[in-house]
Amino acid sequence: MLNSLGMLFGSSWASGVNLYLTVAGLGIAQRMEWVNLPGNMSAISHPLIIIFALILYCIEFFADKIPYVDSVWDSVHTFIRPLGSAVLGYMAASNMGPVFQVPAALLAGTVAADSHLTKATARVAVNTSHEPITNSVASIGEDASVVGVLYLIAKHPVIAFVAVILFILFSVWFLKKMFHFLKKVFNAPGRRKDDPDIKKM
Repeated sequence: MLNSLGMLFGSSWASGVNLYLTVAGLGIAQRMEWVNLPGNMSAISHPLIIIFALILYCIEFFADKIPYVDSVWDSVHTFIRPLGSAVLGYMAASNMGPVFQVPAALLAGTVAADSHLTKATARVAVNTSHEPITNSVASIGEDASVVGVLYLIAKHPVIAFVAVILFILFSVWFLKKMFHFLKKVFNAPGRRKDDPDIKKM
């Protein structure tokens, strides 16, 4: 049970950060017999799907390292990543019937939405620095985290499950802090002169 949850939560979290790398990685892992993907999820190990996912990943690899372009890309993928994760969750539970497939899809989509929102919010904050190096470092770090989670799914699915749960708890605190930070950044130029904070200055 915990192994199955590790696969579901791990792949969902990774999909929210980078859907295409996750699909390609899991597909390759299935073909190399590093993992045994549940249900119809094994369909992503088809060579054409892996190639298509890798092509899209290459496009995202470069788009994700250009300031502001990455935020536009994330905005477009606000629906694509959670939806793609939900599809994977639905496919993974195909052997258990619709009664389990629908909850699995909803859970997968929710976890992916959380990781996507955390990534997108962090990227907007990074873009306030107006220099590309931090952006590139953040992008590489995100890809590395996806590869790390995929490794845990293959070797230590229980740890992958625990790690994602901890991340979800962290993301609640992180998003709250980031929303306050971004609100201050984008509202700063338009603050009124009678603002108490300005008067103190």
